[in-house]
Amino acid sequence: MFTAGIITISDKGYAGQRDDASGPAIERLLKTIGGRVAGYKIVPDDMERISQAIIHMTDDKGIDLVLTTGGTGFSQRDITPEATLAVIERQVPGIPEAMRLASLKHTPRAVLSRAVAGIRNKSLIINLPGSPRGATENLEVILPALSHGLLILQGKTGECGSPQSEA
Repeated sequence: MFTAGIITISDKGYAGQRDDASGPAIERLLKTIGGRVAGYKIVPDDMERISQAIIHMTDDKGIDLVLTTGGTGFSQRDITPEATLAVIERQVPGIPEAMRLASLKHTPRAVLSRAVAGIRNKSLIINLPGSPRGATENLEVILPALSHGLLILQGKTGECGSPQSEA
């Protein structure tokens, strides 16, 4: 069991002009692997608001996994990766690399994703696409490794290559 936070980045969602479909889709998928959503927030495409939402979930709430959805494309307002990079302590490049590689099987536009992933304190932060389909397809790719990574961050298991982490 781990706690998760979902941050939807959308100007229209924040203004109440669009319902968030990605957040609930992510929550349904997390429940299948024992994740419990302990925080949910919709913020506009604003660097400070995104960064503060991440910090609140990691530092104040101690959430294990923070998933953002939206703001990873080429639009001028798409700044989720920059807001994430501003608050993480270490990058985890394998996660977005795996997501992009798997997404290429569905669309050549996968190479346009600017998603990042990283660690802040004992929390893992991952940027997902804004569409429900893109968010869940990307999350499904990394689900098999998430539990182990979160256990390492929490100090409950050893490194990935050690014999004790084989279980």
